[in-house]
Amino acid sequence: MKDNLNRSINYLRISITDNCNLRCIYCMPKEGAIYHKEDEMITLDEAFTFVKIFSQLGIEKVRITGGEPLLRTGICKLVKNIRSIDSIREIGLTTNGILLPRYLDELYESGLTTLNVSLDTTDEEKYRKMTRIGNVREVIGAIKKAKEYNLKVKLNSLIIHDFNEDEIDSLVQFAIENDVILRFIELMPIGYGKTLKGFKNDDIKKKIEEKYTLKEFDDDELGSSKGPAEYYKLGDTDKLIGFISPISHCFCETCNRVRITSDGKLKECLYYEGNLDLKEELRKGTSQEELKEKIIKAVILKKKQHKFLEIGKVEDSDEKAMSMIGG
Repeated sequence: MKDNLNRSINYLRISITDNCNLRCIYCMPKEGAIYHKEDEMITLDEAFTFVKIFSQLGIEKVRITGGEPLLRTGICKLVKNIRSIDSIREIGLTTNGILLPRYLDELYESGLTTLNVSLDTTDEEKYRKMTRIGNVREVIGAIKKAKEYNLKVKLNSLIIHDFNEDEIDSLVQFAIENDVILRFIELMPIGYGKTLKGFKNDDIKKKIEEKYTLKEFDDDELGSSKGPAEYYKLGDTDKLIGFISPISHCFCETCNRVRITSDGKLKECLYYEGNLDLKEELRKGTSQEELKEKIIKAVILKKKQHKFLEIGKVEDSDEKAMSMIGG
């Protein structure tokens, strides 16, 4: 499946809930969070149907997101069902890690292949400040447990002024000691993230280079797990560190993904409002063949790039919490 700029679309991110058991400052309000009602969200059977349809259109990689996807009952069955689709080569999960120990055995047995865990600090007090609720020891324990499985484990970290800018070195050390790939992601000016000041990855690189030499890495070795990150080797070690820089180094020209929100909207781009309501189409009886045609037409219209840097632009993502869009 290609868009009108000849970009091959082979990666689907599908959110199965907008609810979360944390209240991270860049994602959700401290109190009064509004969630979709149960009948407004896609069912897990509908999620599987969408994945089947997209797999017939060239999708090879699927990532399950939220909110916190492990809050959704039946997630392991969904992973197992997706794993049964021959053309899907990789099934990933993005989680805050709190519930991971409870489900890790079954997730692995169901066919999960990659795991992304959000970790912005290893300091207990800072973690509580950033998440408002969480205990970082639980997340660290989950990461250590995940390493016992044959899963590709990556950490996703956001660095924000006045919160965790002094945690860069400790996050690097944690990644080295626990043999996981650390990726720094620039803060997106979406929802509550618009009120905060994130660090650009160039500045984070400079900070890391005070202690390590960052060596170019042939990231083709990562295959489908590469994603939009730019990877380096840390000094003389075999450890990798990645930088995902959608703001300072826009990678839209190579974007290969589309998203389905927890209420069933297809978003061809994180920035723009989606125009196709997959859930509504399915529930009103649109056939899968008709839905394929609608998806193809929507993907063809995928925009050239986001407009996060254009002051005054107001699009769908400007007004919604990231948890509602799908992290």
